[in-house]
Amino acid sequence: MVYVLGIGITPFGRLTDRTIDQIGKEAAIAAIRDAGIAPAEIEAGFVANALGSMLFGDTTIGQTILSGINIRGVPVLNVENACTSGSSALWLAWNAIRAGQMDMALVMGVEKMCVPGFGLINSGRSEIDTQLGLVTPASFAMRAMRHMHEFGTTRAQMAAVVEKSRRHGRANPYAMFQKEESVADVLAAPVVAAPLTRSECCPIADGAAAIVIGSAKMARRLGAGVRIDSVVLRSGLYENPMDLARWKTDQQTCALAYEQAGIGPEAIHVVECHDAFSIAEILHCEAMGLCAPGEGGPFVESGATSLGGRIPVNVSGGLLSRGHPVAATGVAQIVEVAAQLRGSAAGRQVENARVGVAQCMGGDLAGDTKSCTVAVLSR
Repeated sequence: MVYVLGIGITPFGRLTDRTIDQIGKEAAIAAIRDAGIAPAEIEAGFVANALGSMLFGDTTIGQTILSGINIRGVPVLNVENACTSGSSALWLAWNAIRAGQMDMALVMGVEKMCVPGFGLINSGRSEIDTQLGLVTPASFAMRAMRHMHEFGTTRAQMAAVVEKSRRHGRANPYAMFQKEESVADVLAAPVVAAPLTRSECCPIADGAAAIVIGSAKMARRLGAGVRIDSVVLRSGLYENPMDLARWKTDQQTCALAYEQAGIGPEAIHVVECHDAFSIAEILHCEAMGLCAPGEGGPFVESGATSLGGRIPVNVSGGLLSRGHPVAATGVAQIVEVAAQLRGSAAGRQVENARVGVAQCMGGDLAGDTKSCTVAVLSR
């Protein structure tokens, strides 16, 4: 068994006066202190960073950051897997501990995006779809249009995702956006890719998140109680034609994570999902089995996914309001779920949360995601 021993996170946002090294160190030190250990006790580091080599020419950023906090002479692996970089790093560390290769590891995601000249995130200039204009907002706009056509999903229902997200974000001191926004405000914002407005697209951000995970032996020693029951990583199916109204890759990844954890969707108390766009949360709720296919719009609009609702989703504010420093997102989701299960989420605490799920996606290829991760945690 593998446990969360410590968690740490920085504020997400425009941290223009801080370097990527400083941001990463802050999150790592916070997680190590939360675990109640010394840095030298860490047996390996799994560090996710998606954009550093492109923006700054930095490579092996993990060694640069961890050496500065006395994590030296141990394996340090740098991970890039688009938006699932952080959760992919978790997958590697979780499997290493399960295999008995180590008893304790640090998993961190760190990103610096708010820099001059940063352009539009895409899946690579070599991709023919990107060259023809299928950048990420356009891809999700197509899914939104198809979902509206097939199931009658309304613009107000998509905007309700953002309204809820902003409300949750106000209760999270680490979230980038701290101001509520009404459905009318969301719909009146400038259009990015029809039908999606600017408010329905997640913001880029700087930030870092880190967790210390370990074996049952370490959990007993440190008194940790949050268990990581499963972590699943899959690539896309890239089927042609792609069903834009139903995300098969997402559904299959969730189903496998549930199977490995020995639960069903009815057992889940709190969810963090990859709400990069308003329609994304609706699609993910359906894929996770929180509601039936096609019912994601009414499900969100009903308040079921709000704090105090049947199954709160993205109580942290999610990508839409916490912000999306790409490689940090997957780890930040685990930080939030672990905090919820420990009962330490302060003003956004989900009552009696005992099982949580973190779902993330990254990259686009042939209309599908290049990677999808789902982790199930319990207490």
